[in-house]
Amino acid sequence: MKDFFSHSVQTTILFLLVAGILALALSGSLGFISDNFNAWLVSAQSWVSTRFVVIQDFLTVPRDVVALRQRNAELEAEVARLQAQVVTLQNSVSEADALAALVNFSRSNPESSYTAASVIGRDPSPFLRYIIIDKGSTNGLLRGMPVVTDQGLVGRVDAVISSAARVQLITDPSSAVNIRLENAEKEAILTGTIAGDLTLDLVPQDVVLAAGDLVLTSGLGGGFPPDLIVGQVLNVRKQDADLFQQAIVQPVVDFTQLKIVLVITDFRPVDIAPLVPVP
Repeated sequence: MKDFFSHSVQTTILFLLVAGILALALSGSLGFISDNFNAWLVSAQSWVSTRFVVIQDFLTVPRDVVALRQRNAELEAEVARLQAQVVTLQNSVSEADALAALVNFSRSNPESSYTAASVIGRDPSPFLRYIIIDKGSTNGLLRGMPVVTDQGLVGRVDAVISSAARVQLITDPSSAVNIRLENAEKEAILTGTIAGDLTLDLVPQDVVLAAGDLVLTSGLGGGFPPDLIVGQVLNVRKQDADLFQQAIVQPVVDFTQLKIVLVITDFRPVDIAPLVPVP
C-alpha cells in the first residue's frame, strides 16, 4: 500500500513538473533560458572545433610540407627543362634564319662560289680578332679567301688545316682593307685597332666625309673582290695641319653574333707586296 502511494505521488509530481514546464514554454517564460543555453552550446562547439582544427593542422602540416617541397622540386625541374627547350628552339630558329639569309645572299650574288661554314671558336686574346670555322682544306678552302655574311665583309682565311680554318676579322689590328667611299668615289685604307674599331686612314683633305657614308671594298691590292659592303662612317677627324683626315667606321657585321659565314672559294688573292716599293 505504501509503495503504491509513493509511486502515485511521484507520478503526480512528474506530471505537475511537465505541465508547469509546458505552461512556462507556452507563455514564453523559458525563451531567456533557451537563448542562454543555445549561446553556451554554440560557444562550446566553436571552442571544440577550433581546438580540433589546430590539432589536425599540427598532425597534418609536416606531411603537407614534405609533399609541397617535393612538388615544388618537380615543378622547378620541369621549368628548367622547358627553358632549355626554349633556348634550343631559339637557337634553331636563329640558325635557320641565318642560313636562309646566306642562301638569299648567294643567290643574289651568283658571280661568286661560296662554301658555308659554322663558327666553332673564337680567339680568347683581347687584342686579336680571329674566329675558327668548321671547314678546311678538304672543302677547298685556301689561305687568303674572303669571308662574308649576308650583311657584308667579315675578313679573310688566315690559316687552314684539313677540317678547320682560322679567319682574321677586319677588326684585327694587323688587318688592312683597301676600300672606296661610295659617295666620294675615293680610295682609302681601312685598318683594325686593338680596341676592335675600324679606322679609315689616308683620306685626302679635299674629300668630303660625312657620318653615314657607305664604305665598300675597292678591289685594289688584290686582297678582296670589289664592292663588298664593309660599313658606314661613324665620325670624322679632320685637322688643317694634317695631310689626311681620319674617320671611324662602324662595321655592318655584328662580330659578336657570328654563327654561320660564307667563304668565297673562287677568289684567289694576289700578293703584290714584292711589287710595292720599300720606302
